[in-house]
Amino acid sequence: MSLKRVCIYGAGAIGGWLGVALAKAGCELSAVARGQTLAALQHNGLTLVHGEERETVAVNAQQDPAALGVQDVVVIAVKAPSMPDVARAVTPLIGPQTLVLTAMNGVPWWFLAGGVDASLRGLQLRTVDPQGEIARAIPTEQVLGSV
Repeated sequence: MSLKRVCIYGAGAIGGWLGVALAKAGCELSAVARGQTLAALQHNGLTLVHGEERETVAVNAQQDPAALGVQDVVVIAVKAPSMPDVARAVTPLIGPQTLVLTAMNGVPWWFLAGGVDASLRGLQLRTVDPQGEIARAIPTEQVLGSV
C-alpha cells in the first residue's frame, strides 16, 4: 500500500508538526484549511519552528476537500467539537484504502466499535457522536488505532 498522498485536516500545532515531518519523509502533502490559515498556507507553505530552526515545506492547501481528491492517509487534527463539521466534509478525501489517523484529544467516536471489549460492540458514545454521523462518514475499520 502506498502512503504517498497525505492530507492534514487541521494544520494547527499538532497537524502542522505532523505535516512537516511527513513532507520531509517524502509524502505529497495537502491540507484542508480556511480563513487566514488557508491564505498563509497557500502563500508561505507550512512552517515548523523548533527553537532557532525553521523548516518550511510545500503544501497544497484548499478549503474544499473535494479539490484534493482521495488520499492515502488523512490526518484529522482538529479539536473534538469540530468533528461533526469535519465528518460532513471529509468524505471526498477517503477512498476504500485510505488510512485515517486522528490526532486529537478526548474519547474518539469509535472507542466502543472494536478493540475495547467485545461485549460493548455496537454501543454508541452519544456525548461524542450523538447522531452517529461521524461514524457513518469515517469508516471505523480504516481508522488507525480503532481495532
